[in-house]
Amino acid sequence: MSNAFDIGARLLYRDALLLVIDKPPGLPVHPGPRGGETLTDHLDALRFGLPRRPEAAHRLDRDTSGCLALGRHAKALARLGKLFAGSAVDKTYWAVVEGGPSEESGSIDLPLARRSNDPRSWWMKADPAGDPALTHWRVLGRAEGRTWLALKPVTGRTHQLRVHCAACGWPILGDAIYGAAPRGSALHLHARSLSVPLYPKRDPITVTAPPPAHIAEAAAPMGL
Repeated sequence: MSNAFDIGARLLYRDALLLVIDKPPGLPVHPGPRGGETLTDHLDALRFGLPRRPEAAHRLDRDTSGCLALGRHAKALARLGKLFAGSAVDKTYWAVVEGGPSEESGSIDLPLARRSNDPRSWWMKADPAGDPALTHWRVLGRAEGRTWLALKPVTGRTHQLRVHCAACGWPILGDAIYGAAPRGSALHLHARSLSVPLYPKRDPITVTAPPPAHIAEAAAPMGL
């Protein structure tokens, strides 16, 4: 990305409490053990006069693009944290998967657990003794042995959509951890929209992010 990356150009929504940005693929949200550039390095540009930079209110994988909500100060982060933890935020992802389901819509109810006890490892597995995880899905298009899906996670487990799709036999295109893609492939998973009920007496704030080029290209034969 480099410091030439213009985070202001990726701002999708702004009010006194909340910012929503279109996170680019390939950029981690938080610093990791290996160091390197993260989204946090760019957040000072989004202070808009406030004394502190905004902070992410939830997680997106490094290789996932799209809508990321930021709280502008501590009280905003606390309110957003409760909404995300309580599954009050309606999230829709787009994914292009290898193969695909035979039905047009359905749900995946499959508990998830960490693959290892190493606290540095985020890799997950389907495990009946794991934490409950529920994803609703709907087919948006099919072509060339692939399927374009809308995925709605009810729970927010780490790597939930990637593990759920792989466990069903249709891994997300470009997934080198849970699919058969070579390392360094572009993950075809995009946080398409968020609907946040932030203000009790107003309609939820709904924000949509355009798909990045690699996902738009893959879904184009399917009607995108």
